[in-house]
Amino acid sequence: MPTLHLLMGMTGLVALGIAAGYATLTVIAVMRWQLRKSPTGISGAPPVTILKPLCGDEPRLYENLRSFCQQDYRETQVIFGVRDAADDALSAAQRLQAELPTLPIDVVINPQSQCSNRKVSNLINMLESARHDVLVLADSDTFVGPDYLAAVAAPLLDGQVGLVTCIHRDVPTQRVWARLGAMYVNEWYMPSVLLAWLFGHQGYASGQTLCLRRDTLQAIGGLGVIGNHLADDYRLGELVRRLGQRIVLSPYLLRTKHDETSLTSLSRHELRWMRTLKVLRPRSYRLLFLSFSLPLAALGAALTITQPTLAAAAWMLLLTAVVMRLILHFVHRLGDARPLFADLWLLPARDFLIFWIWCRSFFASRLTWRDNEFEVGADGIMRSASGIPTCPETGL
Repeated sequence: MPTLHLLMGMTGLVALGIAAGYATLTVIAVMRWQLRKSPTGISGAPPVTILKPLCGDEPRLYENLRSFCQQDYRETQVIFGVRDAADDALSAAQRLQAELPTLPIDVVINPQSQCSNRKVSNLINMLESARHDVLVLADSDTFVGPDYLAAVAAPLLDGQVGLVTCIHRDVPTQRVWARLGAMYVNEWYMPSVLLAWLFGHQGYASGQTLCLRRDTLQAIGGLGVIGNHLADDYRLGELVRRLGQRIVLSPYLLRTKHDETSLTSLSRHELRWMRTLKVLRPRSYRLLFLSFSLPLAALGAALTITQPTLAAAAWMLLLTAVVMRLILHFVHRLGDARPLFADLWLLPARDFLIFWIWCRSFFASRLTWRDNEFEVGADGIMRSASGIPTCPETGL
């Protein structure tokens, strides 16, 4: 029995060490990122087409779309696309078209389904109207400043760069579920991306912003080759890297509006995101719990209780994990309009909720996306439960 208690205590100490170490490294990665500076200008700026696939009304949709139409940039075309003429998002797009007559704005309404990933299908329909050879694919819930386009287009002047992407910070609505959802992105997912970046990983690609040249897109086979993939942005980045081109993570920080109406809605979204991670990293996914600092630290502390001789080291590691987790919670909120301590009480719930979602992901193969049911295979291919046709693995 003493041997068993010692083994449990040592296991707990290792768990505490991993929790404290991971929390510390993510804080370093985030703070290192914040010291980066965005480029202030771009010479020889190429004309750019911005493609914004839309689906339904969203909080601050008009303001988000308008921010992309007010860029300090030489020559820009903006394309908004919907699949249904009755789509509620269409009014915001048409309003901007009327308000900004000097800006080339095209609105594409095309119900044709090209593939099971409806966002990519929408983009394929929109691409036919693109006039320029530098393309920016950007989600509809993103808000940017007037210097955004120059920042993400600048790296493409280097011919070795094939794709530019950005991290983002979620700004929640007042609902508690939205605040929990934003904490998932701001305090777990984005710090993990930056930690990978800190150690030299260049595989991250986010649909919030994907900036690339048309010839790069054609070289990988067009958007059709990613049209059935759940992680379409990751797949795009993977294909760009296969061309021998680099992915650049721009220092520009996007802001996205985050809204969740219920725990069910929040769980569905996060389960889809977890399923995406499981598809992308099937082997290492089981070790993802090592990044859940508070649950891992709590487990470690519970295991070390049986060994008083380990108490001093255990308390030190536990304190480190908690302090670093608190710093990670506060560091992205500095300068934010929201009260600094408003969501502190949600922190334990947030960290244990992510552990619960991770556990559920091992038993779920079907996911809900925009109120549609999909089956996702081990290969990452989406197969609609309602029989939506898939697109061929060919280019445009």
